[in-house]
Amino acid sequence: PIFLLGIAIAVWVGRIRYKNYGGDPEDISDVAVWAVPAGIVGGRIYHVITTPEKYFGENGTPIDALKIWEGGLGIWGAISLGAVAAYLYYRTHKTTLPFTYFLDSVAPGVLFAQAIGRVGNWFNVELFGSPSTLPWALSVPRFDRPAGYKEFESLHPTFLYELIWCFLLAVLIIKMPKWL
Repeated sequence: PIFLLGIAIAVWVGRIRYKNYGGDPEDISDVAVWAVPAGIVGGRIYHVITTPEKYFGENGTPIDALKIWEGGLGIWGAISLGAVAAYLYYRTHKTTLPFTYFLDSVAPGVLFAQAIGRVGNWFNVELFGSPSTLPWALSVPRFDRPAGYKEFESLHPTFLYELIWCFLLAVLIIKMPKWL
């Protein structure tokens, strides 16, 4: 899926930034072996907790909570559990730079990964906002429209707004002077 591309870019950006700080970029790759699976599990847990009706509601199917290939990852859960795993790695392994440099190195890559992940929302026709007549509004098929919006053909592409925001913020972080 598209989130794998985001992960690859996050690791790539993190390696470059970590090396620029004087660290061994292999530290980033080694941490990723711990942080990425933990992040995927955390993202899934967050998704299941924040949308329990799909799995535990009246028509829910609990076993579907394990079907990660059907989509559903929450970025806050992914960042939280991924960061815990990265911290544990740093506490138990020798690295060339302190954990704070790791965090600074991967921050823009995580934002790029989130931006790339939002492209998946376009393919899945999800994460759209209120009705819109703007030229960039998303035309949503009637069966994909949320309750209360069935009569509106086009909606705000909120995933696109988040994609732009994440991309711009990542670039800003990269361009910030080192002394800040």
